[in-house]
Amino acid sequence: MLNPNECILFSGGATGTEAAFGALAEQYGIQEVNYSFEGHRIERQRGIRMLTTEELELKDFSLTYVSKIMRRSYSRGPLFRRVLQSIGWQVSSGQEIFIVGIIQPDDTVKGGTGWGAEFAKICNKPTYVFDQEKDAWFQWDKDQWNQIAEPLITKRHFTGTGTRFLQENGRQAIAALYERSIAP
Repeated sequence: MLNPNECILFSGGATGTEAAFGALAEQYGIQEVNYSFEGHRIERQRGIRMLTTEELELKDFSLTYVSKIMRRSYSRGPLFRRVLQSIGWQVSSGQEIFIVGIIQPDDTVKGGTGWGAEFAKICNKPTYVFDQEKDAWFQWDKDQWNQIAEPLITKRHFTGTGTRFLQENGRQAIAALYERSIAP
């Protein structure tokens, strides 16, 4: 089990999954870094790291490229671009990535959360998704999602992100993940 005093959760502090990851990090005594930017509303106020325009631009991606990888169209608005950029910071900072959402038939994850999963794959980081519809954990393995029993947080720097629409089974999956992985 990991020593909570040596761990850092990287997230975004948004309502739903990110707030749940953050609340548990605080409960366990884990440091928390929530990437945000001016004009972005978030739920978590602990560990806010406000990204500058220059920092956001370091994680800029062509929305055409993102849309092609994700096989869907995205808003071209500046707010959505900044959200994707902040997700880039979350994924870059963590050594392993934990996501709550829904894996779609094309192996992408639903919504903006999907970009976090795809970027983690591109970065070749251990990536796990709790699929709320299937009520199960999955791990990305080279070119497919494989269902697994119960992942562990094994790296001191980890990312927790996902859907704003967190269901009870997703909340329980996050709590059990912490319970299995972090020393009391």
